[in-house]
Amino acid sequence: MDDLIAKLKAALGPSGVLEGQDAIDKAQGGWSKLGTPRAVLRPASTEDVSKALKLCHAAGEGVVPWGGKTGLVEGGEADGHIALSLERMNKIEEIDVAGGTATVQAGCVLQSVCEAVDAKGALFPLDLGARGSATIGGNISTNAGGNRVIRYGMMRDMVLGLEAVLADGTVLSSMNHLIKNNAGYDLKQLFLGSEGTLGVVTRAVLRLRPKPLSQDTAFVAVEDFAQLPKFLRHMERALGGTLSAFEVMWADFYKLITSEPAKGKAPLEYGHPYYVLVESMGGDPDEDSARFEKALMAALDAGEVSDAVIAKNQAERDAMWGLRDDVGQVARNWPIFTFDVSLKIADMESYIAEVREGLAAKWPAHTLMVFGHLGDGNLHVIPGTISEHTPESRKAVETIVYSALRKRGGSVSAEHGIGLEKRPYLGWSRSPEEVALMRVLKAALDPKNILNPGKVLEPVTPHAKAAE
Repeated sequence: MDDLIAKLKAALGPSGVLEGQDAIDKAQGGWSKLGTPRAVLRPASTEDVSKALKLCHAAGEGVVPWGGKTGLVEGGEADGHIALSLERMNKIEEIDVAGGTATVQAGCVLQSVCEAVDAKGALFPLDLGARGSATIGGNISTNAGGNRVIRYGMMRDMVLGLEAVLADGTVLSSMNHLIKNNAGYDLKQLFLGSEGTLGVVTRAVLRLRPKPLSQDTAFVAVEDFAQLPKFLRHMERALGGTLSAFEVMWADFYKLITSEPAKGKAPLEYGHPYYVLVESMGGDPDEDSARFEKALMAALDAGEVSDAVIAKNQAERDAMWGLRDDVGQVARNWPIFTFDVSLKIADMESYIAEVREGLAAKWPAHTLMVFGHLGDGNLHVIPGTISEHTPESRKAVETIVYSALRKRGGSVSAEHGIGLEKRPYLGWSRSPEEVALMRVLKAALDPKNILNPGKVLEPVTPHAKAAE
């Protein structure tokens, strides 16, 4: 190991490798469980990443890529391995408004990219709570979703091309700037959502959209779950394609984020079972605002919603979104366990009811916070006030949450990835044939299993190999 570190220092320079306490300190930031890496590599270029991976590949040493270190499934856990941080690779190389693209390095922070693009009069539409720390490379590796999937899709829909370094140091450059390019296999898709297990993304070509000229936001109260999909489809039709967000909050979560010590104030009275943050982004402020208000009034008249308040200015819009982003309040119910699931909208009501029943049977004093991007089938489910935060209690909660999900054909990961935490449940959302093909890809691109080892796929033991 000492010989490998010496070679890495020679290849990356004195500021390119952190050891000892510096490496430990580096692992303390963010939300993720990162363990204690043997060293933290800080490459400054794709060439540096290639050199580092070539050396680690020759030595058979595991490398764990780090982005913003805010993942929630232990995908950046680097205990005993070498961590690779792309924080120094944070340049925005080009913003081409006419062509609708931005070329950036993987270490760019999402918010910095959005602000730079906005200053040029365009929009990069990815938006999520960790926008100030999440990196483009991390967003790509987890196929990030966020608040605007209903209109713009997930990260997979926003990447035109990318550059990645394979396990042996080979640089695969697929920096496509075209929306249409059907020349053979679309190789970039291998790295989108693969959580750094097939290659390390170093640069990307992002697809930009026209900057909206209007933004209309409202908080809405709904009395019955059956009205939620009706209201969603009504707004989609009435707004003519400009609906950009449809965030639903169950009553317990709404009360949590609008009561002290939370700073947010309730825009609507308590007592309703569901609250919706709905938003439209368009190109004509006057006409769009009138259309938005008309659509809400029609929903009120039809009985799809029972109350609504429209933001009158940017400060009120920010306050509404501040409520949705104040997810940290769930820590008040510690011990908590977080889940990111997706399922058919028609199954959500019965799913949450079954989860509540299962939790109540084991922990009568439990809490359950539910909110999410209902328009694209994604819920965040956070049981809390569980008796203790132990591996045993986590397993018991997972059994309740995932068993109810499995029978409804849902996915254990809507947008957070698999990492270590959800690895045992990958087969609950993917067929055996899909998992087998994932293993084939992993073996082909990373035969020594050095890239983010142990994440996504369960390691195959010699006994299991013999059985195969």
